[in-house]
Amino acid sequence: MSYKLKSLALLGSVFSCVLTGHVGAAELKMISKVQVPGAPLDSFDISYVDQKTNRYYLADRSNKAVDIVDGATDEVVGQVPGFVGFDKDNDTAGPNGVLVIGKEAWAGDGDSSVKVIDLKSQTIVDTIKTGGKNRADEMAYDPRHHIFIVTNDADDPPFVTLISTRPGHKILKKIVFNDATDGIEQPIYYAPKSIFLMTVPEIKGDKSTGGIAMIDPLKGEVTNVMKVSDCTPAGLARGPGKNLVIGCNAGGKKSTLKPVTLIVNGDSGAVVASVPDMGAADEVAYSAKNGQYYISGRQMPNGPVLGVIDARTNTLLQSIPTGGNAHSVATSDVNGHVFVPLPKTGGPCGGCIGVYSTQ
Repeated sequence: MSYKLKSLALLGSVFSCVLTGHVGAAELKMISKVQVPGAPLDSFDISYVDQKTNRYYLADRSNKAVDIVDGATDEVVGQVPGFVGFDKDNDTAGPNGVLVIGKEAWAGDGDSSVKVIDLKSQTIVDTIKTGGKNRADEMAYDPRHHIFIVTNDADDPPFVTLISTRPGHKILKKIVFNDATDGIEQPIYYAPKSIFLMTVPEIKGDKSTGGIAMIDPLKGEVTNVMKVSDCTPAGLARGPGKNLVIGCNAGGKKSTLKPVTLIVNGDSGAVVASVPDMGAADEVAYSAKNGQYYISGRQMPNGPVLGVIDARTNTLLQSIPTGGNAHSVATSDVNGHVFVPLPKTGGPCGGCIGVYSTQ
């Protein structure tokens, strides 16, 4: 059965694109809307594309499940239940972060656990407790050392857990972040140094100063924190070379800072470029195929948008209205498709996954 609703044209002014970059740059447009089975999509968290299989995974709290979409056909091919869902409190909601490791998907849940999904049977085959009170959230994987990291960002103080992905799923280390006074955010695996990098929104109560923590997966310790000013770091993704894009929460409704997106050097934390007029963001993504960064500017002053930044020139190309709390984005480097969950509340499609393309 197909759960896809095709849209062959942009939906009028709702999805009109405001071009602010170079003339001739590839324009991102909506090509499809994917409706998930069950309850209309409204509460969700992180999304992820497995580049080897070109499948898209969404932490779907509305259906207490991880949704699986074929990235070539935009068809829902699976929905794995068994998560706590959302019940008024974001700190205890789930699923949250999700990623694929080999033939498994790992997803954080609201009960401070990580659930391991066998992708062949599409069932949960293991539950790993991180020992916190609130949700296990964003995550990353070190393929060199077979080590997984997950954040408990809503616990006080927040902490990360390092877990072996080998049989037995042994917990290797817990690292507490006492100086992170506004939680912790997105970890990624940074291959040039074989370490984890993780965004920290606020350090020691200074709302204008956050950072990127460098975590040694073998030692199980923080080796350095690269300071980041006037950004409130949230989402993090690696771009071309050693460039990183930071989804700055600066510019949101509760922020006194101006909207901005930062491109920084992953080795030193030095700012490579500051892109104005795009911020208030959560998850971010990079497409090598499209040569673009994508920014989920969910709290921009004029409403939620998907920002499109040229990764070569570090200039803003588009601001595409999304509506609602659209804060998740992931990309396929197989076909260049960009996936953006659009919520029922305040969104344009009654709850769907918007699929965009430059083609």
